[in-house]
Order: sequence, then C-alpha cells, then structure tokens
Amino acid sequence: MNHTPATDVARLRAALEGARDALACDAAGVGPLGDVLTRLSGPELAEFMRLADDVKARAGAAQIRVAAEAAHRGEFTSARRGEGSVYSWVREHAPSLRQDGDSQVAQLAQDVACSVPGGLWSTAGPGAGAYADPERPEGVVWARVLTGEIGPGLALTALKEMAKLEDLLRPEVVPTVAGAILDHGVLWGRAEARRLRPHLIAMFGAEGEFDDTQKKLRKVAYLTSPRVNDADITEYRLGLTPEQAATLEAAIGDLSNPAPNDVTGERDTRPSEQRRAEALAAVCRRVAGEGAAAKATPGGASTTVHVGINLDDLLSLFPDTDPCDTNTEHPADASAGAGAGVKAGCGRVMVSRAQATILSPAIVRQMACDADILPVVFGADGEILDVGRAVRLFTKGQRRALWHRDKTCTYPGCDTPAGWAKAHHLIHWVDGGPTDLGYAALLCQRHHTHVHDKRLIATVHPPDEHGASVTWDLSPGSYDRDLPARLNQIRRERATQRATAQQRAPQRARLDTGPPDPWVDQPPEHVIQTWVDEWMADEQDRERWETRRNAEFDDALATMLDEERTNSA
Repeated sequence: MNHTPATDVARLRAALEGARDALACDAAGVGPLGDVLTRLSGPELAEFMRLADDVKARAGAAQIRVAAEAAHRGEFTSARRGEGSVYSWVREHAPSLRQDGDSQVAQLAQDVACSVPGGLWSTAGPGAGAYADPERPEGVVWARVLTGEIGPGLALTALKEMAKLEDLLRPEVVPTVAGAILDHGVLWGRAEARRLRPHLIAMFGAEGEFDDTQKKLRKVAYLTSPRVNDADITEYRLGLTPEQAATLEAAIGDLSNPAPNDVTGERDTRPSEQRRAEALAAVCRRVAGEGAAAKATPGGASTTVHVGINLDDLLSLFPDTDPCDTNTEHPADASAGAGAGVKAGCGRVMVSRAQATILSPAIVRQMACDADILPVVFGADGEILDVGRAVRLFTKGQRRALWHRDKTCTYPGCDTPAGWAKAHHLIHWVDGGPTDLGYAALLCQRHHTHVHDKRLIATVHPPDEHGASVTWDLSPGSYDRDLPARLNQIRRERATQRATAQQRAPQRARLDTGPPDPWVDQPPEHVIQTWVDEWMADEQDRERWETRRNAEFDDALATMLDEERTNSA
C-alpha cells in the first residue's frame, strides 16, 4: 500500500478521533466506557487504568511535540499578524491545559524550538543543539519526554536542577546525574527531585565542591527578630544550613512526637505544628536553665521574669501576713500588674527582644514555678520605687534530689526523663507554697501547662510499690478545692518549726542571722552527686544510640543512591 503524506495525516487523525470517541461520555456518564465499566473484573479495572494512563502520557508527549513544531514554524505569530506567544497558542488550542500545565508545555516547547540552529529541525524534532545531544542534560530529558515517561513539569524541574549542578559536577557524570533526577522524580514527584541536590553534589561533585557549597550556606542562614501578628502570636522566620537543621531536628525529634497517655487514656490531640513549637521551647528552656546554673544564678532557674507591680497592689496581696513570720520567700504575686499604663493583673516582659509583651496572670504564675522573680515596684504615678533582687527558688541540690526521687515527669503515664522536666510547686509559689521537696514534683513542659490549665494538685508521700512518690488528683479544679486546707497545713508546719527553733535557740549560739539551713536534713553532697552521675550515664547511652541510628539511616540512603546510579548506567 502506498503511503502519502495525506493518507498518513488522515490515518493519524482517525486514530486520535477513535481514541477520543472511545473515552467520551456525557454528563450522566453514558458512553462506551460507562457501558462496560460495571462488567469489568478487578484485574480488568487495573488493566484499563494502566491503558488510560498510557494514553494520557503519550497524548501529553504529543502535545509537547505539536507545540514545539508550532513554535519552530512561528505559527503563533503568523496566525495573529505578528502578535502572540506560544503560551497563548497552547491555551487557545488545548483548553484543558488552562486548568494546569499550559505554561509548562509552552515553556518547554519554546526552549526546544529555540535551541536548534536554523535548518536543522528534523521530522523527529531537534536535529542538532542541546536537545539532540544524548550527553547533555537537555538531550537526556527530551528523549524521555518523547516516550511520555515524564511530563513537562518534571522535565523543566530537572533542567533547572541541572543548570545549577552542571558546573559543580565531574563532566563524565552529567548524563548519569540527569537520569538520576528523572528517575527519582518519576517515583516521588518534582518536589522530591529538587531535594536530591546536596546528595548528588556529595556523590558526583568535583573535588572539594561539597565542602565549599556547605560553607557558603553559613552566610545565608538567618533568624529574624520577633514580630507579633494580629493573632498575638510572636512570629520568627528561620532558615538553617543542613548542619543546623539536622541539629535542630535531632534536638526536637523525640519531643515533638505524639505522646498519648496509656495510663489515663488521654489522646495527644495537639497538631504537629504545636508539638514542634513546644518541643523547641522545651529545648531552649533546658539550655537556658543550664546556662543559668553555670552562672550560679539564683536556683539555676531557667527563666528570669521581670514583673512590674503598683505599690498599692503589692500591699493588697498580703492582708493576712504575719509580721512575726520570718519567711521572706514570697515578696509579691508574680501575676500582678505591670505598672503604669498596664492593667493590673498582667505582667510585662522586660530585658529581651520580646520587651513589652503582655503576659496573662495564668502564664506568669506558671512561669513562676521555675523562674527567678524580679519584683519592680511602681508608685501611684508610675515612678519606680524599688527594684528587688532575684528571689532564690529551688536550689541546684534540690533539683538533683528531685531527679533521683521522681526520675521522670510525675504526671501519670508520662516517661519524659528528669533532665527534660522542671520542678513544679505543688502549692504555687505565688499562693504561698514553700520551696522544699515535700511540696515539689517534676513535670515536663506539656504536663506543666496541663496541670496549670486544669488546676490540678498532687500529694508527696513515701514511695509506693511502684516507686512513685507523687500522686496526682486528676479531677479538674482539685487545686482550688484543696488549697485552703493545704495552706493551713503549711502554716501549722511553719508555726511548729518556729516553736522548735525558739526552744533550741538557748542551747547553741548562732553566729549568722539568716534563715535556717534548708539542707540540714538533705542527703550528703556525695550521695546527690552519685545520683547525678547515674543520670548522666543514662543520657550518654541514649545519645550514643541516637548517633548509631543516624549512621544507619545515612548508610541506607547512600545504598539507595548507588542502586539508582547503577540502574541508570
């Protein structure tokens, strides 16, 4: 049979019209496919799905070739008397692409048409230039576009990545790297293909190129100053180098995982973003606490809260203060007002980049459980009358004793290690709770917040059969119900201590006039140090395990990339 150009065109047109008609249906789903769809078996459904996908992929490749041919001829300008573009031509003649993909088809077709020197365009497309060279990234990409294996989106992504990588790679590996990007994109999508860049530079880059690339990133890492948005959320913008990002993720990884409570049956309903934010805050809080301890600040507290308060409000907080009580542990309610221009009952953050941020009384009370309180007293006209010194809260030795006694967060079902937990006043410090081990318990940040929100209270007792020394009353509002009785008990204990001290006073001379030694009944320092050493050894074992796990992950990733390189070769 003779084949003429006219018959070839007619045959191709008939084939395309036949495929279109075979897949056509009306708004009710009536058509050739709808007539047989319900009669197809499971394997036949899978077969038809693969055939439809193959038709779609090859039709997409045909659209790119048609657009490239039109761009090479200049059809879009001749049809509009010298005005127009490939983009408008594609949108006019392929209306389905207006929903998605029109710009990608137009850009790829334009690039292919412009890459071919004059007179070297063949019936198969570019007969010369970058897209006709199998050793160039463009040639590798174009060959797989023609078969319909990759679409215009992945093709353009691969070309952009190779434009960034080509000068950094050894020349002989350029086709292999281009193929690896396409292989990865076919399996996982365009976004994942872009993330291969550092791995490809590490494996195929010129000598020393990967080190230089990593060093350059240090200059563009950033953390902006805080900005409060309309929802009163303080926003930061953060960009990290791979090393910094890996360190951050390692620090917050375990802390940001969902933590359902198997004991109480509570689900962890926090969204991922909230868990990550709280994990980052916990890491920062721990580092701040370690820094404070190293500087011998009061109690090694993790936070220093500067609280402004009016003098009248300060005096009104202690209507029942016993003038004979020598305990000066509670100078002011940390949730009181922030001074001139600020409503009483709020706290103002000072001496940081978050200056002038207003904190609610509940938040300040929670922070006061593990903070140094610096009372700043204002007069009626807002003048500063006095700036107090930091009030000592839990001492370093008391914290160590709590680590050994509680070992983990004491909230039922939580196993957060002691090193990540904070000392919580069972009777809030601002309510008159004493700073001693009988009224303290370790809580992780999540449950510290929960305990304050639900107003929960706990009791310290000798270790039970499970070794626990703290029992929580989980009924909401238990703190407020038990507070009067607990405060009366504390007053009786203090009265007994004062009476005992007065009876013993004549028996021995005291050279100092300070308060009684809070460590008179505490374990010796060498015993406490032994407890800390044991805890540090456990922490080091955990860190070694994490290092080994990360190394195994890196080895698995390298093996996968080697297999991809071997298959592509």
